[in-house]
Amino acid sequence: MHRYENRRTRHATCQLLQPCATLQHSFSNGAREQMPRYEIIIYWSQADDAFIAEVPELPGCAADGKTYKEALANVEIIIPEWIETAKELGRPIPAPRGRLTFA
Repeated sequence: MHRYENRRTRHATCQLLQPCATLQHSFSNGAREQMPRYEIIIYWSQADDAFIAEVPELPGCAADGKTYKEALANVEIIIPEWIETAKELGRPIPAPRGRLTFA
């Protein structure tokens, strides 16, 4: 798995919102399906010297990259893996809610 979780980076100074495009994904059982659209938050982490892409609606679903585009590409790989793992474990998969508002 390409999972990335680092609580230190949650307070980065810059947060950019980028909606995730609908993805095609082949699951390990060979099934193909459209991936739902989840909000992705991408920000620079000085501590990790990398961009971090988090999916707030999928707890713990995040990836990093040396560039903004690399972080986005990596998290687009992680989203279907997160969903597949949740299904295997019998855990609920949240429906995408669209753009989230932060207070």
